[in-house]
Amino acid sequence: MRLSDEARAVVTGRHSDPFTVLGPHTDKDRTVLRVLMPRASRVIAIQDGGQEQELIQIEDSGLFSGPIKNARYRLRARFGDSEVELEDPYRFPPLLTDFDLHLLGEGNHLRIYDKLGAHPRNIDEVEGVAFVVFAPNAQRVSVVGDFNGWDGRRHAMRVRGSGYWEIFIPAARSGDKYKYEIVGPDGALLPLKSDPFAFAAENRPSTASIVLDLDSLPQLRPARAGINSIHAPISIYEVHLGSWRRKSDESNRWLTYRELAETWPDYVRDMGFTHVELLPVSEHPFDGSWGYQPTGLYAPTSRFGSPEDFVALVDAFHERGIGVLLDWVPGHFPDDPHGLGRFDGTALYEHANPLQGRHLDWGTLIYNFGRTEVSNFLLANALFWLDRYGVDGLRVDAVASMLYLDYSRPTGGWIPNKHGGRENLEAVDFLRRVNTEVFGEFPNATTAAEESTAWPQVSRPIEWGGLGFGYKWNMGWMHDTLDYISKDPIHRRHHHGQILFGLHYAFSENFILPLSHDEVVHGKRSILGRMPGDEWQRFANMRAYFAFMYGHPGKKLLFMGSEIAQDTEWNHDSSLPWALLDRPFHAGIQRLIQDLNRLYRTLPALHERDCEGEGFEWLVMHDADNSVFAWQRKGLKETDRCVVIVNFTPQVLEGYRVPVPFTGRWREVLNSDAAIYGGSNVGNNGTVTAVMSRDIPELHIVVPPLAALYFVPEL
Repeated sequence: MRLSDEARAVVTGRHSDPFTVLGPHTDKDRTVLRVLMPRASRVIAIQDGGQEQELIQIEDSGLFSGPIKNARYRLRARFGDSEVELEDPYRFPPLLTDFDLHLLGEGNHLRIYDKLGAHPRNIDEVEGVAFVVFAPNAQRVSVVGDFNGWDGRRHAMRVRGSGYWEIFIPAARSGDKYKYEIVGPDGALLPLKSDPFAFAAENRPSTASIVLDLDSLPQLRPARAGINSIHAPISIYEVHLGSWRRKSDESNRWLTYRELAETWPDYVRDMGFTHVELLPVSEHPFDGSWGYQPTGLYAPTSRFGSPEDFVALVDAFHERGIGVLLDWVPGHFPDDPHGLGRFDGTALYEHANPLQGRHLDWGTLIYNFGRTEVSNFLLANALFWLDRYGVDGLRVDAVASMLYLDYSRPTGGWIPNKHGGRENLEAVDFLRRVNTEVFGEFPNATTAAEESTAWPQVSRPIEWGGLGFGYKWNMGWMHDTLDYISKDPIHRRHHHGQILFGLHYAFSENFILPLSHDEVVHGKRSILGRMPGDEWQRFANMRAYFAFMYGHPGKKLLFMGSEIAQDTEWNHDSSLPWALLDRPFHAGIQRLIQDLNRLYRTLPALHERDCEGEGFEWLVMHDADNSVFAWQRKGLKETDRCVVIVNFTPQVLEGYRVPVPFTGRWREVLNSDAAIYGGSNVGNNGTVTAVMSRDIPELHIVVPPLAALYFVPEL
């Protein structure tokens, strides 16, 4: 039989809508059924009531046809010596509604993850999986997987709207592995592609997507209200899941999400942190990227377990009152062949021009934020983690790389915006939209920008011209203070301004003070490794620096290992060196971090006005000769005060005068030189009385060497 052009296109895998040929179709006064069943020797349509109609094979590739009485039927097919009964995917109605297509066209489908990807559904009393994927330039898209022998001829999809391919496959179930087989616009068959909206994935090096019923995930208890407020204490413990702790007796394997849930939340609570921040958990192929080169933005990495297991981990933190922040990476993605790069044979998610579409530093691709479908994909992903996994906020990675078209590019190696400038206007609009929708949909959540330049108003409202983030990492503070503390104390008098400078802009943003993973790798040494002097001085410097940080305005972030004074750089292939806690100096640092977190949480003066200039006042700022700094922190109540004094030299200062706001007794609530922390135990015996000097109350105190003191009034 001579095939029509349309039938030939279906058989050869080049038809954009095989539903126009396959399935039941009215032909004059009868219904004709066409079935493509490769490798089948016989196909029978079984009608309601049990009536059977054998279909005639009209083409060697497996195209069968024959009349049926109505569109309610099942198929029985013979393959070799076996027969199977199955439903015909080409008899089911479209999946996307007209309203879905309208929202997708506008880029306003905030819950796009409820429609795209793979979703177990019941249609017409038949169980199966609905698949939808965006590939506007493809000639053909098929789902291949466990349910069809990975044969792209079996389940070719139809295209709708501006390039959304869809099909309902009755044979598919939760847990099935699948990918998309795509024929590009030039007719070339592409490498099999993972689903951009996959909710679960195989463990690397395998790359198949896995069908997951999102509605089956347990309902998460929310974090406590106000946990991310600028007036609340926010002390963040940043962690790489694969190296916090490992099973050394089991080939150094990772802990699973559920194993982590048994111990890690308790540790974070006992250490006094208010939040954890996870390095990216989205699926990624390369361990050494630490998650910063994701290929599956909608799937928690399978390295540590299932999505259900990840839910259990988040819930364990919430049970203990701890907020969960995720490191989110919308700035770039890798070009692995199974990923988003040239997804439909064209530059779909990325820019076609490498001057716009590729990061030179990382060898990764850059999202085309100006494309409606791409910005919708990313925006919905931000909401997805808050919605489906109940996380409490997102730290947005590498924001500077998104904001600037010339980021890390040579002269002439970038394309200006429409005004001739270097700002990525599409990225600016995208980030503002993300923040608008996050805070609109999840008022208790927050966002934080890792933005390393002086871009103005990163954490200011959009209506003021800002980007709308909740917080911004204070990279300038981090670099200046780490540089200062790494110098020999004898030279610090010449670098006094490195400590002072940060206070000139400390309240221009809602800042987080980060000592992050980036500062303990690539030859930078650990935080302890930066400290000068002999062993005692190194630990004393570290204690003084941490106390300085907690007394400084701004929310806090500390990367794992720093709280135990890790002496080597962080290695993502190894557990933290927990045995260090057998050494008194290291145990002393851990105890200090516990006490600093406790004071930071319980003293309103140390957190309520972290982001307000009215909450800070210099008391001693020009004593460069002694490398001493002193200031007071103020809470919302007039009497909530904390005076912080830091001595960055190894000399004891007797009778040191510090002006204070109130007369009376002041209690020494922290001395980083205390013996319990490994210090020399020089101090003020717990209390000091302010005396009047030139009509100003003053403390006359002993300032220990390389140490910080906190005083609060006894009113």
